[in-house]
Amino acid sequence: MARNIQSLERAAAMLRLLAGGERRLGLSDVASALGLAKGTAHGILRTLQAEGFVEQDPASGRYQLGAELLRLGNSYLDVHELRARALVWTDDLARASGESVYVGVLHKSGVLIMHHVFRPDDSRQVLEVGAMQPLHSTALGKVLSAYDPVAHTEALDGEREAFTPRTVTDAAGFEEILDLTRARGWAADVEETWEGIASVAAPIHDRRRMPVGAVAVAGAVERVCGESGEPHPALVASVRDCARSVSRDLGAGRF
Repeated sequence: MARNIQSLERAAAMLRLLAGGERRLGLSDVASALGLAKGTAHGILRTLQAEGFVEQDPASGRYQLGAELLRLGNSYLDVHELRARALVWTDDLARASGESVYVGVLHKSGVLIMHHVFRPDDSRQVLEVGAMQPLHSTALGKVLSAYDPVAHTEALDGEREAFTPRTVTDAAGFEEILDLTRARGWAADVEETWEGIASVAAPIHDRRRMPVGAVAVAGAVERVCGESGEPHPALVASVRDCARSVSRDLGAGRF
């Protein structure tokens, strides 16, 4: 059995100690409570401070939890609340459309699939929760890039691979797609990532009116799109309605 890393255990104990107190703690308090030498405690605190997990009061020299922990905590809550709020609406969308439904969030330089509803038929399907999709070519990625400045930067700075002859890889063309996405309120991927597959996505916002994810329907291009090659208007409307419903449940109000 692999052994635990002692320095990480001590750092975790230190964070729990700081989280449990109602006041800032000095170096001696931390060292005494955890049974550590002052030098050891100081080294761990300095490392946590450098990473933003701990802050030191300039006047007293005492320590408290840092803003980075709050950011990580909010991110965890946001993602799990998003999935919880999306469950009913995405089930309804899958039944109404007859296609697979995905909810994706920005993760590093791609789209992380954090919820997947199977197409409601008897076909064999693979759960794609945890899979990563590209930002520049998928409907989910385009929506996130259009509404989230961080996703926008990641998509422009990253490599935009041509997955099919339809994939738009040049920066100017990609920006035009994002402008269109913002104007319409939705994005499409018609065989830009996978041959024979098309998808439609719309943004999900939270109570701060910030983009926290996107919902998409994906399926065979002949089912998703009409003779014009564009997604069926009724399907687009259903995806947008689903995104609005999830956004409202997250406290965003009407969009």
